[in-house]
Amino acid sequence: MPGGQESAWVPSTAIDFAAEEVRILELWQNLRAFETCLKQSQDRPRFTFYDGPPFATGLPHFGHILAGTIKDIIPRWMHQQGFHVERRFGWDTHGLPVEYEIDKTLNIKGPADVAKMGIEKYNNECRKIVMRYASEWESTVTRLGRWIDFKNDYKTLYPWFMESVWWVFKQLWDKDLIYKGFRVMPYSTGCCTPLANFEATQNYKEVQDPSVIVHFPLDEDPTVSFVAWTTTPWTLPSNMALCVNPKSTYVKVQDLKRNKTFIMMESRLSYVLGAKGAKYKVLESFKGASLKDKKYKPIFDYFSQYKSTEPGQGAFRVMVDTYVNEGSGTGIVHQAPFFGEDDNRVCLAGGIVEKGGDVICPLDAMGKFTKPVTDFLGMYVKDADKEIIKKLKEDDRLINVSQVSHSYPFCWRSDTPLLYKAIPSWFMRVEQMQDLLLERNADTYWVPESIKEGRFANWLRDARDWNLSRNRYWGTPIPVWMSEDGEESVCIGSIDELAQLSGVKVEDLHRETVDKITIPSSRPGQPPLKRITEVFDCWFESGAMPYAQAHYPFENKKQFEDSFPADFIAEGTDQTRGWFYTLLVLSTALFNKAPFKNLIVNGLVLASDGQKMSKRLKNYPDPNEIMDKYGADALRLFLINSPVVKAESLKFKEEGVQYILKDVFLPWYNAYRFLLQNIDTYQRETGQTFQWSESTYGNSENVMDKWIISFTQSLLVFVKKEMAAYHLYTVLPKLMKFIENLTNWYVRTNRRRLKGEGNSTEDCLTALETLFSVVFTMVRVFAPFTPFLTENMYQRLRKFAQGFDTDDLASVHYVMIPRPRLDLINEDIERSVARMQTVIELGRVVRDRKVMPIKYPLPELVLIHKDQQCLDDVKSFETYVLEELNIKQLTLSTDKQQYGVELRAEPNHKTLGLRFKGAFKEVMKEIKALNDEKISDFLKTDKIQILGHDLEPEDLRIMYTFAGDQALSEKYEAHSDNDVLVLLDCTPDQSMLDEGLAREVNNRIQKLRKAAKLVPSDQVTVYYELQPADHNLQNVINTFQEYIENTTKSPIRPIAQRSTSESQITHETFSVKDATLNLTITKGFPNKSSVVALNSNGNEITLIDHGMPKSPFVNVVFQGRVGVVFLENPIGCNKLASVNALENEVKAIFGVHGPEIELYLDHSGVAETLSTLPKSGSTLFAKTKFGTLSKLVSKVDGSCCPFINVENGKSKAVGTLLLENPSSESVAEYAHESVKAIFSLKVHSNLYNDSQKKKVVTDLRAVSSNSTIYV
Repeated sequence: MPGGQESAWVPSTAIDFAAEEVRILELWQNLRAFETCLKQSQDRPRFTFYDGPPFATGLPHFGHILAGTIKDIIPRWMHQQGFHVERRFGWDTHGLPVEYEIDKTLNIKGPADVAKMGIEKYNNECRKIVMRYASEWESTVTRLGRWIDFKNDYKTLYPWFMESVWWVFKQLWDKDLIYKGFRVMPYSTGCCTPLANFEATQNYKEVQDPSVIVHFPLDEDPTVSFVAWTTTPWTLPSNMALCVNPKSTYVKVQDLKRNKTFIMMESRLSYVLGAKGAKYKVLESFKGASLKDKKYKPIFDYFSQYKSTEPGQGAFRVMVDTYVNEGSGTGIVHQAPFFGEDDNRVCLAGGIVEKGGDVICPLDAMGKFTKPVTDFLGMYVKDADKEIIKKLKEDDRLINVSQVSHSYPFCWRSDTPLLYKAIPSWFMRVEQMQDLLLERNADTYWVPESIKEGRFANWLRDARDWNLSRNRYWGTPIPVWMSEDGEESVCIGSIDELAQLSGVKVEDLHRETVDKITIPSSRPGQPPLKRITEVFDCWFESGAMPYAQAHYPFENKKQFEDSFPADFIAEGTDQTRGWFYTLLVLSTALFNKAPFKNLIVNGLVLASDGQKMSKRLKNYPDPNEIMDKYGADALRLFLINSPVVKAESLKFKEEGVQYILKDVFLPWYNAYRFLLQNIDTYQRETGQTFQWSESTYGNSENVMDKWIISFTQSLLVFVKKEMAAYHLYTVLPKLMKFIENLTNWYVRTNRRRLKGEGNSTEDCLTALETLFSVVFTMVRVFAPFTPFLTENMYQRLRKFAQGFDTDDLASVHYVMIPRPRLDLINEDIERSVARMQTVIELGRVVRDRKVMPIKYPLPELVLIHKDQQCLDDVKSFETYVLEELNIKQLTLSTDKQQYGVELRAEPNHKTLGLRFKGAFKEVMKEIKALNDEKISDFLKTDKIQILGHDLEPEDLRIMYTFAGDQALSEKYEAHSDNDVLVLLDCTPDQSMLDEGLAREVNNRIQKLRKAAKLVPSDQVTVYYELQPADHNLQNVINTFQEYIENTTKSPIRPIAQRSTSESQITHETFSVKDATLNLTITKGFPNKSSVVALNSNGNEITLIDHGMPKSPFVNVVFQGRVGVVFLENPIGCNKLASVNALENEVKAIFGVHGPEIELYLDHSGVAETLSTLPKSGSTLFAKTKFGTLSKLVSKVDGSCCPFINVENGKSKAVGTLLLENPSSESVAEYAHESVKAIFSLKVHSNLYNDSQKKKVVTDLRAVSSNSTIYV
């Protein structure tokens, strides 16, 4: 557009956030931004961060992205707080996840298959896939905007990492914290290895299992049987005992239906034999203790050799223990001592089995039966259940069989049911450390605290010895070399120590290498020691990562010790019994220190339906597609601004990411663009360079400037405090509130000042500096949270900020977070604005409820509040309330009775209905009967008692009602927020309706301009056409022409005035009320120079249209010059009485002293003598008696001389002051005298630019023509 071309550095109106992020990634790459920030901070204090290692055998999902975002925000924040934060990526490369993939690929079923192919070949296969998705991980993590070092990473397969793991184990060994034991452990048949107890809790599923009730005949009386219940029939072949509760009552009962006699717990009779009335007879009752050591006939005879004829000896006896409860089964529990922890404990105590004795465990590594269970040989235990039940039925041992639904643990990797099975393993003594672990836990800070004190502390109190060993291949070998007889063992703590004892120096520590190495026995003549076959649980490796990633103590000793424990870690709730636990156990055992100081625990990200995200079900979108579509910043903010950062669950919804883009980023970006756009305009129009200084901003006297700066500084104080407490969940809502305050309040209410349409250039500059201050401040504060968008903004903003356009500040992420300026905080203004916002928002709600758009002005808003300070606060912002709500008057009151308003209470049916059920009707009746006084007391105290029940704010809905005065209730619509009540008069008059229509026209023009991508400085003209032509909208446009033109920055003209040479930009037809409004926008302003006459020599006489003055007028052409005469001024006063009076005015204007003046109207080139006063807006032609008359060629509607409308603030009279008359002859210096004459003032009066009379007009030449000033 001519004169409206924006500078190239002003960002585009349209923005593709995702595409811009890709551009920023390129910028960071070119700057080597991450490396540079680490280099810049290397001499600063250290902030230590540990990154929990993920497996690279699967692709990153939203859980990883959530944790990764948290683990990016905190290090970024701490870097910008002045710390050096090393960020190294870690990889968990050993263990079941890798092996399970290989087993599936190579169809490996068990240890025999591995032995056949060889460990070296097997591990080589594992090594090939261990980093299968590493490139995808790096790509996704980088696209997320996370800055972390992939080149200087750590992998648990690195020999130096493994050596430190050996060192950790050696320390535990030397402290006598390691032992080999035989214990019932959760066992994965899918992976052929035991799991740690905490691993067994990670994958519970609701399953259907067979529920069987069987009987065991007593040896002393085979006609009487013990009745036991189990959901694991496959354990019955290994039954060695029964167990009862010694304190419970048991009965001998005759089952009349089956004609059998059973013994069971009395309280379980109905479960076993049916409800009361079933056919049975109780013969005897007794305590469980009396059944101790009674012998019975086993169901299967596979292990009958363990039965003894000696009293109290051998297997197949009744044990007693209080773990047997009355809530399930039969009250008699079958004992398979090598398939249950309680079973094992009870049978050891009762002498059924012995430590070091035979192990009754007829299963192989894959969970298949072995000898002597010949009936089910080679069958997988779960598959054998049906055959076992069939056998029980054939042998008449089955009383009942059904299906039961219960929660059962599955292997977290192979997703197969876990078995509890006795296995020889290497353990770390943890139970003896429980008190120490709780003490060290108390040294840490968790967000949320409830996880630390609840779930985690409870887990520590019940901590069991840790099974460190796995019967697998791809892992760090446990560094224990042992003699064949088990009498001699050596623990190795380093590669050098192994070389010293074995004579073999190795570079790799995996099984294929170290298993071949032997160590000479210290006992003469004995064979050499060989390494035990087990490898470490991969959780041991990740728990050792603080030391192993630094190759401690072999390297970096001082650096590690100076920075341990870590300042910060973060992972999900699933790590409560995983990584968090193993870190604490090892650090406590090694150094009696907690491994970290601060921890954020995030919750789980679920699919949109609340189910667990599943690749198989495909119930969630690809994270990379989300980032490509909406950008990583939007995804980051969606995840972080949610309950998930408080360890709660989050249902992932794509619409949530879209909302961040639309309702947060776009308004923020538009405010930023609006700032730069107006800086550009300021620079082009003033010729001055905009330059902002951090040391000098904040001196504005404008109250809204003071507010937004104060709000920003208060926010800085809050954010710094909350980030120090790691409270992301409180910080993000406040930051989002800032964007709302910035865009919906500050920019909205200061648009004219920012665009240079205010009182002065200086005021425009002040507003721009204020907006720049808060935007530039918050860009730096937001940088850790939304690294891409803030970088995008910073790159343009820094060019206007003194001292920031340098190489060492080339990225926003190099810049420190600004320190709060406490001197700029004004709590009074912040409080006042907050109350003003409340009032405006309440008013908007009422307008919406009454379907009264803001464009329609309303007469009055009444604010009622009992606190005079609140009323005073709102009064100080009255102008903004009037403007934002488009009302004419604001009335303040402390007395709601004056307006007939009373409080009324209604019950919350949802909460109270559930709580009181049948009593709800009476409670509801009492609530509805509450009077105004009691409800007012309730609002003060938040408590009230109804019929003896204590009620709180969520139990009641408080409303306002008009008590009996129908006129008031018809006039006002009420709405409240706590103790703030507004009444809005919703009865507009015709003038207000007309103003609303003018706003509607204005709105249509603005939307059309926006659709055409026009900027305010573009010179365009709006032409309109109305159907029907005589519609009231024509009068509205005429009346509000000045308002429309000033707001849209576009002249508006009837379509008939459009020249055929004008180039059309856009056109659209609208329906406004019951009229059709056609709007056309053309390039350039209308040709204000219109040829209106030709004199006798054929020379052109031109007139310039300066718009329509408020006072009625006529243009007069005389001897090639043009002047203006007012028919009345001010409106309704000083009216010209006759044509003769008009002629005298013309003579005065043009300085004609002698001859008479003749006035003519010209119609289509035919001169007509003026006989009566003409209509306002007419063009007259004057000549002396012997002069010649000009001929009209075309016509203008407005004043041919520049003018200013003047409003008398006292009398409300409106007149017009000419700046030139005739045209090009200034009369501005006589302005004050002219104003006195127009309004018949007796004293000198000031002229003001605004109706509030805050800015005095000092130079009328600086005031635009067709403006309004006030006197």
